[in-house]
Amino acid sequence: MAASQGALHLKKLCVGVASLQELIDWRHRHKQQTGLSVMSHTTRMWPKRADELLAGGSLYWVVAGKLVCRQRLLGFEAVKREDHTACRMLLDEDIVETSPWPHRPFQGWRYLKAEDAPPDLRDRLNGGDESAEMPDEMRQELVDLGLM
Repeated sequence: MAASQGALHLKKLCVGVASLQELIDWRHRHKQQTGLSVMSHTTRMWPKRADELLAGGSLYWVVAGKLVCRQRLLGFEAVKREDHTACRMLLDEDIVETSPWPHRPFQGWRYLKAEDAPPDLRDRLNGGDESAEMPDEMRQELVDLGLM
């Protein structure tokens, strides 16, 4: 399912992860360890625009300096910590690879407008975009050169 047009999204750095496959493996291990029925990610701050995010929004992951994938946001839960209440983001298990877009580091998470989000890679494949069929290294080189 493609990211909803016009939806509001979040973007978040995935610190300590070097590749998309490493993120996928880590997310599945994390789900098993927490025992939750869905994947999740806990963060200190609660989004003020939660209703907009839940109207088709996704959490886009930045891995090794590039937006590389997304997970649809399913909901938010309060999590009690010693000194504050944190926000658990409930995420769809489907990790959707996107066109890799370079991104600078930032702290926490940020809102991401739909028009600023990278397209899903499978949408590019289905749309006849030949670059989606390139080897990853070649596609990444073009992205690094600013040609994609």
